[in-house]
Amino acid sequence: QVQLGESGGGLVQPGGSLRLSCTASGSTGLISILGWYRQPPQGERELVATISIAKTTTYADSVKGRFTVSKNKAGNMVYLQMNNLTPEDTAVYYCHARAPRIDRTYWGQGTQVTVSS
Repeated sequence: QVQLGESGGGLVQPGGSLRLSCTASGSTGLISILGWYRQPPQGERELVATISIAKTTTYADSVKGRFTVSKNKAGNMVYLQMNNLTPEDTAVYYCHARAPRIDRTYWGQGTQVTVSS
């Protein structure tokens, strides 16, 4: 089993920045992909960014050039640096981990990001 815990959400003005962190614990050696999804108010959960153990990254088109996903060397922490935030980025952000060897996907509890003046 893998447990994920997020931190770093909050209220920020348009144009501002936030950095989200996620710590994975448990059987972290099974994780191949870490990343972030978000669910806006009255919307569907959507991919934001992912990073593989080989440090290959993917981004949603809406965040390219503004958000950066990274991880630590041990592979048990993933970060999301969010710059030039807009009200459209308001959502609950979820940490995500994929363990393909056991065909399991794990989610954190979510952290609220609100972009408003």
